[in-house]
Amino acid sequence: MKEKARTVLFWFILIQPFLDLYWFYHGTLANILPFTLPTIIRILAVATLVCLYFSSQNSWQKLSREKWLLIYIILLVVYSALHLLHVQHFTSVSPNNYGYTASGEIFYLIRMMLPLTVLYLTNELDFSQKQLQLVIEGISGLFSGTIVLSNLFVISLKSYETGTISANIFEWFFNPNIGYSHMASKGFFNFTNMISAVLFMLLPLMLYYLFTSFSWHTVLLNVVQALAMIEIGTKVAAIGLIGGIIIGLILFGLHKYLIKDVKKGGKAFLVAVLIEVGSLVILPFGPAIQRYNYEIYLAKQSDHDLTDEKKELAAGLQKYPRGQKRAEFLRYFIKKNYQEYALNPKFVFKSYPYQYDPEFWLKIMNEPGQARMENRHIEKAMLNQVVKTNNNKLDKFLGISYIRENNIFNLERDFTAQIYSLGWLGMLLFVGPYLAVLIYSAYRWLRYKTSRTYLASSLIVSSSFILLAAFSSGNVVDFLTASFILAFVEGNLLVQVRKKETIQIAH
Repeated sequence: MKEKARTVLFWFILIQPFLDLYWFYHGTLANILPFTLPTIIRILAVATLVCLYFSSQNSWQKLSREKWLLIYIILLVVYSALHLLHVQHFTSVSPNNYGYTASGEIFYLIRMMLPLTVLYLTNELDFSQKQLQLVIEGISGLFSGTIVLSNLFVISLKSYETGTISANIFEWFFNPNIGYSHMASKGFFNFTNMISAVLFMLLPLMLYYLFTSFSWHTVLLNVVQALAMIEIGTKVAAIGLIGGIIIGLILFGLHKYLIKDVKKGGKAFLVAVLIEVGSLVILPFGPAIQRYNYEIYLAKQSDHDLTDEKKELAAGLQKYPRGQKRAEFLRYFIKKNYQEYALNPKFVFKSYPYQYDPEFWLKIMNEPGQARMENRHIEKAMLNQVVKTNNNKLDKFLGISYIRENNIFNLERDFTAQIYSLGWLGMLLFVGPYLAVLIYSAYRWLRYKTSRTYLASSLIVSSSFILLAAFSSGNVVDFLTASFILAFVEGNLLVQVRKKETIQIAH
């Protein structure tokens, strides 16, 4: 049964790119069932894995001996019950309570438990290094190949906004007037930030296979992934590609010349350097740099002369210093002038509608232009206002619920986002294990010489990259495609940092 569970998990992780196709989350396919089809498939797959693994009596006996794990499971159950009781009662300015439903929140908690289950099972099922390589190269090839080919034939979905791109990578060099939103490509996948983070995570492992299994196909896969990371057009992918290759080269040098567990790699080193140089040449023409320049332009525009608007605002507030008339004036003024103040219409009209709390938006409009342009600043400000209105000290520990946070706006900074939705306790229980595995593995790498293998180092760097991307750009650990792949990588990391020592003790 253990072998069957390993096979099911192998294919389950390998098909994650297919489960992230855009059409599963938008249009007819997204509305066939109460929950999206990929989520149902994932729940059924993990349930099957648990049944297969625990069909063996040895698995139950091993679990009963792991007291720390049993305590953790009890804490998860107790926390979940307390969280659901806490978020049921909420004071808000929103007439629909920010769309909160108990069923939606329960479903989210179940979703967050699934990758943690996969992390445990991956560690227990002990994948071979060859199986790990097939999964990593398969995921990279599916994501990157789809992005590159769809960009080439100009059929890719846009990374920003909706619709398909207007130009492929060759046109970037001849037409400087193509807007970044018409260039950036995400293939046929759903969420740009998440794909960027996954590709960033896979980069050190792809370089590891380039150096240890040098062949035409490892070269091709690395080149295609580099192109995909440029074409997707995000800062995480662009900076991650340049910085990631440099770190990969340093890691290779460390293992070749200091730890000395790598024999060859000269050709692969040259290929990696050429990929880095080629990326540096292409990036200035790509969407990431164009978007960066556009954001600088918008920031300058947001600080344009607002003398007339400020005069109108001051006169209105003087005429209506308090009460209902003041609120009515502010609603009129915000609706009329939000564009002049460079406010994101999604925030003003949908996330935290100005009609319900015009005083909040008055405070935002009085901030400097650069602050008004910073999405994460406004996202946090809206969430802080919601927490302030609820005025419950337990929000800090038990959260305001994922459903509410997501319906306001999913804060683009993981860990902080989970503190809002789940509270400090929930963040530590549901997201903390990924960081704990990384810290534990780094400790073993430093403590035990036998854990300092090139593969273990690459897995540590890989896990660090995606957690860094999660904190930097957000929308990673709450998305099952990324969290399942992270769980699989970290499960294999635990195997690698423990395996060598166990073998040595056995001898």
